[in-house]
Amino acid sequence: MPPSHDHPELSVADALAHRGAHHTALPIAITMGDACGIGPEIVLKALAAIGTDQPDLAARLVVYGDPSLLGRTARRLGLPLAITACDSASHAAAALNAARTDAAARSPHSPITPHPPTNPIPVAVVACSALPDDLPIGRIDARAGLAAHTAIVRASRDAIAGHIAAVVTAPIHKEAMRAAGIHHPGHTEILAELAGASDVRMMLANHELRTILVTIHVPLREAIEQITLASVADTIAIAHAGLQKLGIAHPRIAVAGLNPHAGEGGLMGREEIEIIAPAIAQARAQGIDASGPWPGDTVFMRARGFRDFDVVVAMYHDQGLIPVKYLGIEQGVNITVGLPFIRTSVDHGTAFDIAGQGIADASSLRAAIDLAITLCASSTGDATRSSMTAPGVAASSSTPLPPSA
Repeated sequence: MPPSHDHPELSVADALAHRGAHHTALPIAITMGDACGIGPEIVLKALAAIGTDQPDLAARLVVYGDPSLLGRTARRLGLPLAITACDSASHAAAALNAARTDAAARSPHSPITPHPPTNPIPVAVVACSALPDDLPIGRIDARAGLAAHTAIVRASRDAIAGHIAAVVTAPIHKEAMRAAGIHHPGHTEILAELAGASDVRMMLANHELRTILVTIHVPLREAIEQITLASVADTIAIAHAGLQKLGIAHPRIAVAGLNPHAGEGGLMGREEIEIIAPAIAQARAQGIDASGPWPGDTVFMRARGFRDFDVVVAMYHDQGLIPVKYLGIEQGVNITVGLPFIRTSVDHGTAFDIAGQGIADASSLRAAIDLAITLCASSTGDATRSSMTAPGVAASSSTPLPPSA
């Protein structure tokens, strides 16, 4: 995939070294997602709402995708958006700044007044693809899979190079990407490869619960094989560091067991005794407030509302994601922890069944954008608590380490 047009590609270390204090003023990228799903719709709905209510924030949001397709979608939805095709992040930022300056000149006494309905909201799109007008909606299409992947690659490379502050992603379809010859199972694996980061984990969060996964997009049989002392210990450490970036100084980390009832003392499996408990002990020796192994069927109840725990380390995909998604996907946010740049995402899929109907809810994307803004500020010391941090969460915990199951 082509590199950013702004500057030659840099190593991750070199790019991070020159980010500096201007990080919070950099644009924030939003990738379009799979064009056959609800991605374009929720991106445009979010931009229209933000542009009306928070024009200063809208002036920082740059879309990576197909300008023509987004323009057609905006017209179909009746959204007051003026889309400009750009060839780079710097071009997009300049276009948004020019539009904002022009709007301020027209309203000199109130430069931050929300856009009136008759004044189109400017949207800058870094052109990553040019999909046909007759692209089928609600179906798997290799062209949409390739376009979605290209947008992710362009945005991620710009983030690594320091041209943008964060990447917020709309949903992709794994089968569409596979049809395009791309064999990564999801966003997390794509981003990890681009960044050269091996210790990357998926965290899903809403205002009631957070969970981070030891294994992600693999069959359950393979997930069990991937649960090792090292992988569990690394996940606990990554969770600890990630929550500190969210503004929680002393995270309380619950570690779920793998087997029913956390193994029942070895009667239902020995993974808790031989793998998970030693990983917890290792973390505690490093000063991390980790506890468990807790039974997977009850630990999330204790973590709900951040009552006893700030995050649950789950052993496999569904163990961790079902509880969070059950509470409502509208406000959930997917955070990739361990990357050298900020990445958040919706916690739902492409919703082919409702694509093209104009009824998709953009709430999860709005929450992902809000959290990205918070993390950008937090990374430079301008914020101390995340929007995903519940009020009243204790700064420290004295949760005891229970006996091995």
